[in-house]
Amino acid sequence: MLVMGELPARRKWCDTRALDLLISVGTGVGCRGMEGRCLYVILLMALYWCTEALPLAVTALLPIVLFPFLGILPSNKVCPQYFLDTNFLFLSGLIMASAIEEWNLHRRIALRVLMLVGVQPARLILGMMLTTSFLSMWLSNTASTAMMLPIANAILKSLFGEKDTSKDMNRENEENQASLQQNKLYTVPTEMQFLASTEDKDLTEEKEVASDVLSDLKKEEEYKTNIWKGFLISIPYAASIGGTATLTGTAPNLILLGQLKSYFPECDVVNFGSWFMFAFPLMLIFLLLGWLWISILYGGINLRGWRTKKSNIRVDAEARAREVIKEDYQKLGPTKFAEQAIFFFFCMFAIMLFSRDPKFIPGWASLFAPGFISDAVTGITIVIILFFFPSQKPSFRWWFDLKAPNTETQPLLTWRKAQETVPWNIILLLGGGFAMAKGCEESGLSVWIGGRLHPLEGVPPPVAVILITIVIALFTEFASNTATIIIFLPVLAELAIRLKVNPLYLMIPGTIGCSYAFMLPVSTPPNSIAFSSGHLMVKDMARTGLLMNLMGVLLLSLAMNTWAKSIFQLGTFPAWANIHAENATSLSTAVENVTLSALNKI
Repeated sequence: MLVMGELPARRKWCDTRALDLLISVGTGVGCRGMEGRCLYVILLMALYWCTEALPLAVTALLPIVLFPFLGILPSNKVCPQYFLDTNFLFLSGLIMASAIEEWNLHRRIALRVLMLVGVQPARLILGMMLTTSFLSMWLSNTASTAMMLPIANAILKSLFGEKDTSKDMNRENEENQASLQQNKLYTVPTEMQFLASTEDKDLTEEKEVASDVLSDLKKEEEYKTNIWKGFLISIPYAASIGGTATLTGTAPNLILLGQLKSYFPECDVVNFGSWFMFAFPLMLIFLLLGWLWISILYGGINLRGWRTKKSNIRVDAEARAREVIKEDYQKLGPTKFAEQAIFFFFCMFAIMLFSRDPKFIPGWASLFAPGFISDAVTGITIVIILFFFPSQKPSFRWWFDLKAPNTETQPLLTWRKAQETVPWNIILLLGGGFAMAKGCEESGLSVWIGGRLHPLEGVPPPVAVILITIVIALFTEFASNTATIIIFLPVLAELAIRLKVNPLYLMIPGTIGCSYAFMLPVSTPPNSIAFSSGHLMVKDMARTGLLMNLMGVLLLSLAMNTWAKSIFQLGTFPAWANIHAENATSLSTAVENVTLSALNKI
């Protein structure tokens, strides 16, 4: 991500001319009155988010100031959007991730998986991708990438620790070959001088052997470079893919949930369990195809040489890598009580979220009053326990022996640690998105946008899904994922109503498409972290990410037209969308009347 000090050129956009342009866009295209003012705020925030002229979280606070001053929404309706139950669900996931990182449970899981999959390059890449994607389901994509890259570098150094040595051997052989070409014979030790009188045929054979050795070394060097790139590029890709599998995995998923509650309050088909049933199979399929593509492209899988015998150099390198992984795992020591406790609560966190209301069977939330228990209640209940559960195995001696020492034990997670590690700015960013969505709804801007989508009403819904995913995947290559989905979701909701299809049929592909940013280092923070290692080039990410984007679009379209239809009832236009359409119609009439009366006064 870029910082403010690096953006003097982009800040020039945010001058008076840019603001005048935004005003003209809001008023010159027929959008006047309250919806025009709301459009101005949204375009201003979109400009700041795309250029990062202000920090993303600060830009997200603008609705608190601009909506009341411009008469769009009163502050008592804007401010609560920053602390919806969706924000607390995300907060519970961040706190759980902080506890996992505190006790190195994520590192133990990662090394254990790598020990199980093996040390052949293709298997190691698969192990890296599986581990990173699993961690990214619960931790942030950035944290998962930052944690896995040091492990990958340690393994790569053990595999290719003789890289510099091989370069020296390569250089020495080149010098020997140059000497051979100049003098037509080798420089040999005294006791070997009889070779100088051999026949020309023997000399030719020696030249061929030297040339073969040099060629083999060059191929080995190219192989090492490709494998290194394959390792590094697979980690951020797996983090982006893995984050789509759970509602708490990445911010765009939660923004979808929050905006659904704002636009369609009666919609209750999207929760942690239903999302997991839809997105987890999609994630697994995409991960497997992505692994095959990266392994084939960077030499981890050689389609022409399945039966080719490994060289001794590669066998030794794999043995060293195996020892490095084993040594790092042994350094963690035996499993601590705190790690066992964190793992237990982590499993409880996932199981309770999944089983609260899985839709296909009654969940445990049905034991309570309908509508009282949400995913946020479940998540916060578990993470509160982390702040008082002991990190060391408790002793109950003092219950029976009053003279036994009663020492205070540290909890699994302290509030100071949570303050330091939880990215609180993301909570504000989510709130800004929800406030923007509320402003679009209350001002009538969403209705106005829907009225401008007539040309798209003839597009078949499956084609619309593909087009939407492509457009958003391309847009998010240059803009923040969170900002992208905040901008596009209101448009997709109105487009779905115009097409008379289930709004989820368009909003879910748009949400997941935001995470499919693979082509540029600046597309996502994980991409930037991997690129900063210095071993990747922009063209490496571009050629690898292009096919990854294409695969993601096609797989997402397949998922939406197959198993997603039964999970989210996408085959019908739901009643909760009908209610919104009726309200939008009445709101549109009211907005037109207010606008006309305002114009008459002018």
